[in-house]
Amino acid sequence: MKEIIYSSHLIFRLKLREIPYDLPKIILLESNEHYFDKQTKKRIAIKSVDFKNELRDMAIIYNETENQIILITIHPLKKYQKFSRINSGRWQKL
Repeated sequence: MKEIIYSSHLIFRLKLREIPYDLPKIILLESNEHYFDKQTKKRIAIKSVDFKNELRDMAIIYNETENQIILITIHPLKKYQKFSRINSGRWQKL
């Protein structure tokens, strides 16, 4: 298994948004939705999770190398965001 690394930006966002520390790793490993963002050249994993008493799609943005997965940031998706980025062709299913 590849080493999973949390970026300093991700750690800051977890604290700022009061997101549980293990959630990014859970989303990455359990997600059935992985995309490549053609605009940013990053990978995205999406999973519906209970966040602040509401079921929300959460996105993890990450880079993957031969030996590592570097988690860059996390954020809840707005309801239209995922569909518009897929339909526009910006996000390609992996």
